Amino acid sequence: MDKIPMTPDGYARLEDELKFLKGTARPDVIRAIGEAREHGDLSENAEYHAARERQSFIEGRIKELEDLISRAQVIDISQISGDQVRFGATVLLADEDTEEEKEYQIVGAHEADIKSGRISIVSPLGKALIGKKAGDSVDVSTPGGRKSFEIIEVKYA
Repeated sequence: MDKIPMTPDGYARLEDELKFLKGTARPDVIRAIGEAREHGDLSENAEYHAARERQSFIEGRIKELEDLISRAQVIDISQISGDQVRFGATVLLADEDTEEEKEYQIVGAHEADIKSGRISIVSPLGKALIGKKAGDSVDVSTPGGRKSFEIIEVKYA
């Protein structure tokens, strides 16, 4: 079984979601199925079918989260330092064409969220950044074509 690298924050989010699904969502959907059954003929009961579909989704997500949590390798970023980009680093990049600066943290695949500035270590940009230092340039294939970035700063928080 492969270990999955994860930040403490990403691990906590998975645990919170699992706790919510088991403690709130699962009991709610079981109640909804019971109420829908009381309405009679199940073959034509849209509420019943919707609740069963929701239950199936919840149970699948619970299994997925339990698997991820069991294989998680939580990496404490506060114990990491240095000037090279590694897992957990926060990297300030400048687009070499537009000079626009963006900051990203390198995280595990299951906690990546580009809108929040977290990119996966297995993403094309994440892979290109690993091992680089401030002042280095990286070229990455993106859906919009090739992009070049200069690494302005590498920090661990």
